[in-house]
Amino acid sequence: MKIAIVGSGALGLYYGALLQRGGHEVHFLLRSDYDAIMSNGLTVHSVNGDFYVPSVSGHKTSDTIGVVDLVVVGLKTFANNYMQNLIQPLIAADTQILTLQNGLGNEELLADLFGPERVLGGVAFLCSNRGEPGHVHHLGAGRIIIGGYQQFDTMRLKRIASVFSSSGVECTTTDDLKKTRWEKLVWNIPFNGLCALLQQTVDQLLMAPGCRKLVRDLMIEVITAANAQNLNEAISENYADRMLEFTDGMGVYKPSMQVDREEGRELETQAIFRIPLEYGRQQMVSMPRTEMLVVLLEQGKSILPT
Repeated sequence: MKIAIVGSGALGLYYGALLQRGGHEVHFLLRSDYDAIMSNGLTVHSVNGDFYVPSVSGHKTSDTIGVVDLVVVGLKTFANNYMQNLIQPLIAADTQILTLQNGLGNEELLADLFGPERVLGGVAFLCSNRGEPGHVHHLGAGRIIIGGYQQFDTMRLKRIASVFSSSGVECTTTDDLKKTRWEKLVWNIPFNGLCALLQQTVDQLLMAPGCRKLVRDLMIEVITAANAQNLNEAISENYADRMLEFTDGMGVYKPSMQVDREEGRELETQAIFRIPLEYGRQQMVSMPRTEMLVVLLEQGKSILPT
């Protein structure tokens, strides 16, 4: 399968490297890592075993990639306004688009731009960070859950899942993508938000009893909003405890928003906080802790330590 990775950060580089190692024709749309990867290849430092991809098909523009069978979108959501220009040259009649981005609203945007029949959404439970140019560090987890945005052929969905599974990525399918998206937010909202705000790793956050309780309270707030969204099946409060146990096993880990804030980059507050808050308001669900968290993040972005 010919695959384009649009958004070659930690997520895109990691999954793209696995897909290439799995025998697929993978093309990476690169920016800051272009020179290093084209000269020296791509090195993956993984808890599952390090590996090296010596020859990478890297591109500075989508035009040189041409049409593909599958577009994997790993862009930070604050760059979504570039989607049309980045993805349009890759589209043929049967091209499918899988977004693995954080938050809400990404499938809707892609559907408006390229048609809902070709759009899939996925949630990646992945601990990874970029290292020096040409290096990505896989610190744990990595499974993906994918689903169709609207009515999507089950066999096509399973074929995409098998592409990842055969490349060493645990990949399952769901018939309730909305629920899966909100389940990821149960983790993303407290941990991305609090770790970025406090500049503490997940283990530091959870060691303090008061912070641990705040994390769980935020999780329950998100679950309450999620269950007002006409899901096929409600998310139980026990899910919050399972996510806390999952995070206890991560050890020292910086969520992506913490890294972005440390490096002075824009934060994904719209997709991860503002859109879920709006969906909650539409269903008359108040999320005061979440709202306070995003207000503090937005206020604090201009006063980062140097």
